[in-house]
Amino acid sequence: MAIMARLRTIWPALVAFSVATAYALWRMSAGGWDPMVLAELGSRYAQGDPDGSEGYDGQFSYYIAVDPNPYSVEEHLDVPAYRYQRILYPILARSLVGGEVNGIPWSLLAVNLVAHAIGTWAVVQLLTERHLWRGYGLIYGLWVGLIAGVGLQMHEPLAYALIAVGWLLRRRGRRVLGAIFLGLALFSKETSLPFWGAALLADLLDKDNRGSIIGLAASGLAFAGWQVWLWRVFGSPGLGSGGAMATSFEWIPFMGLWRIGQVNMTVLGLFVVIFGPTVVLPAIWGVIAGWQTIRQSWRQAEPWALLFNGLLIVFLPFSTFREPLGLLRFSTGLVLAVIFFAVSRGQKKILNYGLFWIPLLVILING
Repeated sequence: MAIMARLRTIWPALVAFSVATAYALWRMSAGGWDPMVLAELGSRYAQGDPDGSEGYDGQFSYYIAVDPNPYSVEEHLDVPAYRYQRILYPILARSLVGGEVNGIPWSLLAVNLVAHAIGTWAVVQLLTERHLWRGYGLIYGLWVGLIAGVGLQMHEPLAYALIAVGWLLRRRGRRVLGAIFLGLALFSKETSLPFWGAALLADLLDKDNRGSIIGLAASGLAFAGWQVWLWRVFGSPGLGSGGAMATSFEWIPFMGLWRIGQVNMTVLGLFVVIFGPTVVLPAIWGVIAGWQTIRQSWRQAEPWALLFNGLLIVFLPFSTFREPLGLLRFSTGLVLAVIFFAVSRGQKKILNYGLFWIPLLVILING
């Protein structure tokens, strides 16, 4: 009975873990069960061949985990400062196997699988404490951007798991410890900044969270110092709009999406049909709902997080909008912000709509 009771509390995390594992195994099965296929190494960066294949973003996590020396690994990174700023995931994976190269691909997978399960568990805990259905945790656990992140050795599963745990700790009154987790998320992926900023701004406006403010400010200063170090080593800070061939953030709302039409109107139409209701409209709603809530009460972090993540989608670069999987990975912040917002206000209707994000997993079948 105790086991069954425990399973009832963690089943969404188990489902998320199982689906992520199945996706990773499915990808590995096409490559002789070699975990190296998950990183999708490209000869351009693996062998320094300018005319070689590009590979995918997960390869840079692997290169840094194998050789964390910034001066020697630089030649294997498309935009060195941008890639190296996400240091936590590769260093953690390397540490788990003591730097043993053959074990690193497995370690990278293990870190993401465990992180994704923990992140889903943290979301479920937030739901439970507001007496909401635990199954809503699958909105996060089966979000395509996170499942893809596990199977492609990306940074999202670890970064957003740290955010989810940090948010849970804040809700439980352990704000200093929560600040530490939010600070660690910055070093996993810079898209954690909207959540860190929302927490800091809310605490500053509340004026009754000195310990949390100090913790968040310290982590922010550490991240700023990290950017300065990256600038000195690589000649530029890590913060930017993407890797090789990236375009800048737009000034006109959704111009990154409309620019697809300048290349191919048919593709633009397809993107509007698929991502209009799943990314564009939720981002617009997020900006409006976040701002309206802030006008009523500006001391809560959830509406600030929703507003910031929604605005990022509104002004997202063309280079991100044109890549479906990249767009969905980037939208993970919006999905988590929507969950935080809905949970904080006990709004089941929003969470019910959020369940319609799960079918986007079908996109992975082509990957």
